[in-house]
Amino acid sequence: MTEEQRFIYWFSEIDKNDIPIVGGKGANLGEMTKASFPVPDGFIVSAQAYFSFLRENNLTTKIKHLLNTVNIEHQESLRQVSEHVKKIIMHGDMSEELTSEIFKSYRTLGGVVKDALVAVRSSATAEDLPTASFAGQQETYLNVQGEANLLQKIKAAWASLFEARAIFYREEKKFNHFKVGIAIVVQKMVASEKSGVMFTIDPVTNEKSKIIIEAIYGLGEMIVQGQVNPDHYDVAKKDDTINRKIIADQRVMLKKVGTQNKQVSIPPSQAKKQKITDSQIKALAQLGKKLEKHYYFPQDVEWAIVKDTIYLVQTRPITTIPKNQKPEEKVQMQKLPLLLQGSPASPGIASGPVKIITKVSEIDKILQGDVMVTPQTNPDFVPAMKKASAIVTEKGGRTSHAAIVSRELGIPAVVGADNATKILKHGMVVTVNGIKGEVYKGGQFIATTAASQERERIQTATKVYVNLAQPEIADRVAQKHVDGVGLLRAEFMMANIGTHPKKFLRDGKKQVFIDKLVDQLTMFCQAFNPRPVVYRTTDFKSNEYRGLIGGKEFEPIEANPMLGYRGAYRYISDPEVFNLELEAIKIIRNKKNFKNLWVMLPFVRTVKELIDVKKLIAKSGLYRSPTFKLWMMVEIPSNVILLEKFIEAGIDGVSIGSNDLTMLILGTDRDNNEVAHVFDEQNDAVLWAFEHVIKTCNKYKITSSMCGQAPSQYPSLVEKLVRLGITSVSVSPDTIEDVRKTVALYEKKLR
Repeated sequence: MTEEQRFIYWFSEIDKNDIPIVGGKGANLGEMTKASFPVPDGFIVSAQAYFSFLRENNLTTKIKHLLNTVNIEHQESLRQVSEHVKKIIMHGDMSEELTSEIFKSYRTLGGVVKDALVAVRSSATAEDLPTASFAGQQETYLNVQGEANLLQKIKAAWASLFEARAIFYREEKKFNHFKVGIAIVVQKMVASEKSGVMFTIDPVTNEKSKIIIEAIYGLGEMIVQGQVNPDHYDVAKKDDTINRKIIADQRVMLKKVGTQNKQVSIPPSQAKKQKITDSQIKALAQLGKKLEKHYYFPQDVEWAIVKDTIYLVQTRPITTIPKNQKPEEKVQMQKLPLLLQGSPASPGIASGPVKIITKVSEIDKILQGDVMVTPQTNPDFVPAMKKASAIVTEKGGRTSHAAIVSRELGIPAVVGADNATKILKHGMVVTVNGIKGEVYKGGQFIATTAASQERERIQTATKVYVNLAQPEIADRVAQKHVDGVGLLRAEFMMANIGTHPKKFLRDGKKQVFIDKLVDQLTMFCQAFNPRPVVYRTTDFKSNEYRGLIGGKEFEPIEANPMLGYRGAYRYISDPEVFNLELEAIKIIRNKKNFKNLWVMLPFVRTVKELIDVKKLIAKSGLYRSPTFKLWMMVEIPSNVILLEKFIEAGIDGVSIGSNDLTMLILGTDRDNNEVAHVFDEQNDAVLWAFEHVIKTCNKYKITSSMCGQAPSQYPSLVEKLVRLGITSVSVSPDTIEDVRKTVALYEKKLR
């Protein structure tokens, strides 16, 4: 067996460079072990073991088909797909070779102790990276005892890679589900008497002179999940002086009782005491400084204390440090009545109506711009947190899940605000100040930053558009310095409607479909008016259409849907469905008077297809004009080779779909692990195609754009596009400001 094929690694054999093999958590445990930090011993079942398990049980194709049906904005859809995927993983069989190696390593770890207690922790290969955190996506199992139980928990940890929250996370981060592997850490149990989290900078203010330590009695799950308010200690990094202490009143703790973790009461005489001694605080701070020096980067550390011995059970880079420190925010705010005081957890100020939720099943109640108020959050709450303008929790500290994720999302948060769900009422408009940890009644305030004013001053000749799909975020994104929507994907709206359009037609309910599509399109056009909204008509593949209600009745089963029944060919073959979209577009433009809605045609294989689709559009009563532009996606090599002929057939502009065009030029599939490494948007052949398209568009005086991921990821490519004279780029919402700055920089060089 080669090094890359090994199934088991001990902590002492690995280091921080081994993330692809043992994941972020495993790599850091190995790195700390090698550097002689106090880490409980253990071994890791490698990511290779997980991939081998999938192959041996033929699970990849089955899982991929299930994931193609998911609507990540609907919690029930996520839950159902997650349960199906986890079930087929749990029913898979481990090879005899892997089982034997796990048993042997477990017995070695236990030593003289037969059936030792271990913790089984996931270590995903895209987890705990410098660019992403969202800790807690997969499961951890404590007090696991016995060989059979260990095997079951390892499979359960593999399955947890497809928890609903983890699927959502990877979709949001644009991680390929099958490029993310999962290793499993098997570690000696530490029955913590006291535990906590340490940040080697202040996680709220990013002050580098401080170390922040939070501590509780008992096992650490309660502090990470924000179930109790922890003690808070500010330590000066220079000399370990403890500058500030906030002592919490902790009434319950999680404690190991036999082989179970049980919630037990804390005697009143002990509940309000300082959780760890001053000497332990200073010892932790010294370990934190050594870790930061070792990694050359601020760290987020989990620790535990047993019989006065400190153990480090995890470290990861802090992912919420801004790349460029923004100018100090200056806020002018009318005096509003103070309702609540908690701990500052994520900086910023935001107003909105209160929406109180107490459990995961209620997260669909959160609408865009709501202030989410809850006892505490866990990773399943992330889809709702993305929509919220601010977060308020009753429990938890600055190192809780709610605090970490709010900082990751860049939204204000106040944690540890006692009785928040009782004091704040549903629908009440409040202002959340995440800088001071305060919640005010009312929402009249003005917040301006020098940084935002600076962004507004940046003007570029090359337009910077945004790629969008979700109606509920249209208003928020429209507030950014963006020139319009360069790619409005129809597929998400179709998934939101949830039923196959042919079923609506068969049931005589075509107007219901049209009205639903009009409602969603209106949200985009209204938010961005008068800026253009370029709507790419439906490009669902047959396997995606099959996932809709009624879809299996109308869709073929294709071996390769990417090259199958899709795009313009579908419109010509089945104009009835395409006419539903055209009718919705007419209503938006003619009845609602949003003249900023344009149309872009996807996957047009031949010039004849373009001409035939244009006839359908004209027949519906829609005609090209100064206010109604018709664009075509350039995503097939034939579009590049015959671009002059496509232009002569009559279009106003093109948008290069860099993802599909790259795959089709290089003959690779970025979703296929075996060949995905070939995918490269900066390959010479692909760059030649980009250049040819832009130059041809300039020659014929039509607009050119690019709406794939490439402009968001490669500043050097943006430079090339600007130099060639591209008219616009369309990027993801989170990169608008950075891309505009890059465009401005290169435009300045060309003057």
